[in-house]
Amino acid sequence: MWLRIYLKCHCIVHDAFRALVPEPHERIPITGINTLYLLFPLLPLIYMGYLARRPDTFTLRLLFLPLVVVVAVGTYFRFMWTEPHHNIYNWAQGVLAEAISAKAIDFAWRKEGILKIDEVQPGVARNPDAVKANGDAHAKPVTSDPATPTLAWLYDALEVILSNRGLGWKFGIGIHVPREERSLERNSFLFATLISFIGNYMIFDLLESLIKLVPDVGAPHGGTIFRAELPFFHRYALSTAIHVATGSCILAAFELFYDLITIFAVLLLGSSPSAWPPVLDHPWRSDSLHIFWSKRWHQILREIFFIFGGFFGKIIAGKFGMLFGTFIGSGLYHEFAAYALGRGFDTIAPLLLCEKAWYKYTGHRVGGLYGRLWVYFCVIILGQPLSNSWHRRGLGGGLMVPPSLSPARQFIIPSIRHCLNGIGTDILEFIVGST
Repeated sequence: MWLRIYLKCHCIVHDAFRALVPEPHERIPITGINTLYLLFPLLPLIYMGYLARRPDTFTLRLLFLPLVVVVAVGTYFRFMWTEPHHNIYNWAQGVLAEAISAKAIDFAWRKEGILKIDEVQPGVARNPDAVKANGDAHAKPVTSDPATPTLAWLYDALEVILSNRGLGWKFGIGIHVPREERSLERNSFLFATLISFIGNYMIFDLLESLIKLVPDVGAPHGGTIFRAELPFFHRYALSTAIHVATGSCILAAFELFYDLITIFAVLLLGSSPSAWPPVLDHPWRSDSLHIFWSKRWHQILREIFFIFGGFFGKIIAGKFGMLFGTFIGSGLYHEFAAYALGRGFDTIAPLLLCEKAWYKYTGHRVGGLYGRLWVYFCVIILGQPLSNSWHRRGLGGGLMVPPSLSPARQFIIPSIRHCLNGIGTDILEFIVGST
């Protein structure tokens, strides 16, 4: 009897899952006509964000939560880009579906709503001088008001949706804030952010274009970064170069999109420049994994990982469970999004425990030169299987920057090829040496 009940429940769960996430061959190809459907999940999320900034909406938010999740997952995993070089967009849709779901859960489960620091209710400050900005990370309070008062409801919704790190919000108390190096005068800030945007675009474009030169890895069907036909040293020199380029691409991409959102928020929404400090804090300067992950790496997905794993881990096993749960949530987030490609990693938590054990038995924290070498070893050497997992699925072959908008493919790489042709050497051969 119990087996029959188990099989029945398994079938129900499987059918419900497949109703939202069809098999790749059953998904609907994206065309010009149905592309607008991809914008539809944003509407219930905006409404949920609006409710999270209004008092006495807890019951309504709980009732609305399933709709937001079902619409997001059901839309982004149902429609599929079928061209091989567009497969990267399927991954992006998976990431977006998970982010929307996590945001909706976060908005729904907090009974009082999403509160800013010094608020007792959404929009009701404990004192008249409370901070109104989207996370003023500096000592002097600055008030951010929407550029158009009649759109205050939209401003409230977008402000809480875009506040991924929780700066100035109660859920972000204690988060590390990188030191601001730009002028906080509005025009100067916007100009510096625009320059940063252009620089990150150029870095991302160059590295992504170089990755595409590697056979198989740079193709839509994907391939391993460990080239078996190369000698040992050349094989791992190439895999290390691809891995570092992939990580640097991710860094540039985060800063690129963060710069774009910052410009949008400050220029069009009237947000305060002080509400948008840097997203990264020089991660290559880290001298321990704890510093790397808790301070210098971006904290944009911090709350999402906590929702998907850290919250339940903390309930089960306290701080120890929260640590493992957060990184399990991270692995689930990345792996489930990769499923959208049509075809995990969780090694960080044990390594962080190694640092805690070192401190417990030696009395010295990991740091200094040896700590930095430890971080580089963990990130650059032990992290290569993660990059390999992504590239085997075709991540490197996706159309991220159209060739017509790529300075690297229009000017830089052709110039390098022209110079190397004079000595009869290919770019890839020039990088890893002759076989």
